Amino acid sequence: MQLLSETKIDFIGHRKAFIGLSLVLMLAGVVGTALNGGLKFGIDFKGGTLVYVKFKDAPNVDAVRAALSSKGLSVATLQPFTEGPDSHELKIDLDLAGDIVETSGKAQVIETLRDLYPLDSEKLDFNNTGIDSLVQALYGSAKVQSAGLAREDVTQQAEALLEARDEEQSGLVNNFSDLASVSGVNPDIVTALQEETTLGGFAIRGIEVVGPRIGKQLQWVAIRATLFALVGMLIYIAFRFQWIYGVAAVVAVFHDVFITLGFFSIFGREIELTVIVALLTLMGYSMNDTIVIFDRVRENTKLTRRLSLPELLNLSINQTLSRTILTSGLTLVAVLCLFIFGGEVLRGLSFALVVGVLVGTYSSIFIASPILLWGQGLLAAKAPNEKRARRN
Repeated sequence: MQLLSETKIDFIGHRKAFIGLSLVLMLAGVVGTALNGGLKFGIDFKGGTLVYVKFKDAPNVDAVRAALSSKGLSVATLQPFTEGPDSHELKIDLDLAGDIVETSGKAQVIETLRDLYPLDSEKLDFNNTGIDSLVQALYGSAKVQSAGLAREDVTQQAEALLEARDEEQSGLVNNFSDLASVSGVNPDIVTALQEETTLGGFAIRGIEVVGPRIGKQLQWVAIRATLFALVGMLIYIAFRFQWIYGVAAVVAVFHDVFITLGFFSIFGREIELTVIVALLTLMGYSMNDTIVIFDRVRENTKLTRRLSLPELLNLSINQTLSRTILTSGLTLVAVLCLFIFGGEVLRGLSFALVVGVLVGTYSSIFIASPILLWGQGLLAAKAPNEKRARRN
C-alpha cells in the first residue's frame, strides 16, 4: 500500500532544528526528574508494601494519608487507582519499615482505615473477610442450624458469595440484595449473611510485598537486559552494514529511551517491570525502523553512485516514508487503545508504548540519519590525515 508517493522532503537539511527539538525534550526530562527528586520507581524496584483499597464513596486522600502516618506507616505514594468511572480506589505505597509484611501490613492498613470508616455494628465485615471466618460465622448462625445445612454445603456457598463479591461487585458489596441472585446459594445462607455480617465502607482488593534485596536484584536485571540488548543490536548492525551505522542506530535508541523516561518524570509516573518490558520492545521497534532506512541507503548507494550522502539519506527516507507512516500509524492506534481501555494496571506499559512509538519513529528519521551523516563526515575527514601520516 502506497500512502505517499514521490515525496521530496529535505529532512537532512533541517537536521539542526530536529536535533534542537530532541535536546529540548531531553532537557525537559532532566528538569522534570530533578524537580521530582529522581525517577519514581515502583515497588518492583524499590521494595515496599503496595495496598489497593476500594471505597464505597470517594475517599479523602489527605485524611487517609494523615491517618496512616499517625500510625507510623511511612507512605511513599498515595494516588487514585481508576479502573472505571466512580471506582473510588486508592493505591497506597508504603515504604518497608520495621516488621511490615503481607499480613501485618494489611492488618495495620485495615485498622487505620477502620478509624476513618467505622462499622455500624460489631459484626463480621463481609467486605474484608476470608473464607474461614465467613464459614464460621454462617455455620454458627441459628438460621443455618435450623435449616440443617452441612458444613461442606455452607463452605461451598460461602465460596460462591466471596467469588460474587470479588468478581461481580469488584471487591466491595454495597447492599446485601446484590447477593440475592448468586447462583447456587441457599436463601437461608443469604439471610444468615445479613444477620451475622455487616458491610464496611472499604475493602482491601489486593496487597503486594517486595523486599529491598529483591528490588535491588530486579534493578540490576533490568539494567543488564537493556545493555545486552543494545550491545547485541550494535553487533548485528555493524556486521550487516558498517560499524558507524550501528553506532548511529544505538545512539538513536538511547535517545528514545532517555526521552521516554523523561516523560515518565514529567508526568510523575512510576517505572515498573512492565515499563522495562515496554522499553525493550520499543528498542527493537525503533531499531527495526532505522534498519529499514539504512538498508535503503545501502541499496541506493549501489544504484546512484553520483549522489552525495545527504542526498542519499533524503532519497532513502522519502522512499520509505509511506511505509514508516503506515506501520507506525497502525501501531500507534493499537497502543492508544491499550492506553485508553487497558485500565490502570497496564497504564505504565501502555504509556511507555505510546510515547516510545512516537519518539522511536521520530528518531529513525530525524536522529539516526543525521548522526550517520556526522559520523561518515568524521571518517572522511580522518582518512586523508591517516594517508598523510603513512606517507611521512
